[in-house]
Amino acid sequence: MSDKVGLAKESLGAFESAVMGIAGTAPAFSVAVTTATIVASVGVLSVGSILYCGLIMFGIMLAFFHLSKISPHAGAAYAWVGHVFGRTWGFFTGWGLLVASIFFMVSATIPAATSTLVLIAPELVESTSWVALTAAIWLTLVTLVVTKGIKHASYTQLILTGVETLVIFALILSAFVEYGGRPAHIPSLIWFSPFSFSPQLFATGALTAIFFYWGWDVTMNLSEETKLGELGKAHPASQGAFWAMVNLILFFIIMMIVVLIVLSDEEIAKANTNVLYAIANKLFPAPWNYLAVLSTILSTIGTIETQILQFSRSMFAMARDEMLHPRYAKIHPQWQTPWVATSVIWLLGVLLLFSSSYMPSVKKILESSILAIGFQICFYMSLAGFACAWHYRVKLKGGACDAISYVLWPLLAALFMVFIALYSIPTFDPVTNLLGIGGIALGFVPLLLSAFRRGNDSLA
Repeated sequence: MSDKVGLAKESLGAFESAVMGIAGTAPAFSVAVTTATIVASVGVLSVGSILYCGLIMFGIMLAFFHLSKISPHAGAAYAWVGHVFGRTWGFFTGWGLLVASIFFMVSATIPAATSTLVLIAPELVESTSWVALTAAIWLTLVTLVVTKGIKHASYTQLILTGVETLVIFALILSAFVEYGGRPAHIPSLIWFSPFSFSPQLFATGALTAIFFYWGWDVTMNLSEETKLGELGKAHPASQGAFWAMVNLILFFIIMMIVVLIVLSDEEIAKANTNVLYAIANKLFPAPWNYLAVLSTILSTIGTIETQILQFSRSMFAMARDEMLHPRYAKIHPQWQTPWVATSVIWLLGVLLLFSSSYMPSVKKILESSILAIGFQICFYMSLAGFACAWHYRVKLKGGACDAISYVLWPLLAALFMVFIALYSIPTFDPVTNLLGIGGIALGFVPLLLSAFRRGNDSLA
């Protein structure tokens, strides 16, 4: 295998990039896997949590949008933070994403597995061993598609997202028609009011809500494989990220309202990772209710695909820059994909899945991994926000629009993420803290090894 072959350049357009960004957050998957957790934490204020975290994440998107003007880079935030703050901070930005992606292989593949078992063997849904085995099978199949090439991944994503979107819109319309006049939770402006939150309640809800939005930045990791835009206009990868974020904020707010008007607190808790199926059960007769299960499966497969893409491109970029071992920068000569980096996340994902099968319940596995991922998202994305604000600080002397877009909004978003992460640490159990903080701290090992391998002290 040659490491001289590059990635498949100009394979994606702006539309495909936007679809990748939407699929990266996996709307149906995010609602299915995270709703029970966030409602248990903050109740009906889940709607407000999603709204305000959407605005925070929009600020981070602006940071990525503007930082991408430095240069399109498969490493995205890793490369840009390194450019602004030095190689060490850049490394830990990339490392935070890599660790979050590995844990995500558990929290993403498990809903695909449980939904699959709902269809073929409902009695096995609570068996952690069977769930882990089914999840490993899905992870293997998706990894094969991703390894075969970015075009294969893109075509698969367009189909998956298209079907998922149709099913979700059917659920939304039916929910408002059927339960708009007799909601399980009566809609109120309190759901959106910032004054309804205490600092602790906001931090608790926000750490989970951030998980809803994570994944859109895969568009930036695919920027080297995206077609170049028109001169003077934003790169198509940046355009894709922008429109993906706008659509996602609207979708998640609407979908959370749907969950609350259709299901009671007890039904949400009982549904666990099958919230969409619980909604569909109340809206559609069999077998049409199983369309929600299909939607969750397709959405989960889609987000596993985009996360593998994001991990492999980040690892490839870091290895190409010799911040990780050069072996991870190898490109398949025919498929033009970073096959070694892709194999790494498959192997680690499978190992983590079978290790997690020894935990007492599927719900416990998900809660620990989601909270740990939320912490790591706050870590690496806040660094990107700070990097943007510092790099473009001269824009403060320009017009109000540039000052807000380039500096103030990304800076405030980064500060909010730091607050959310620090405020939440004392609330974590030891397992979550080990996964969240320990996973990032582990990065010192490869960082020092890379410096030793290069034979220099250049970590600045």
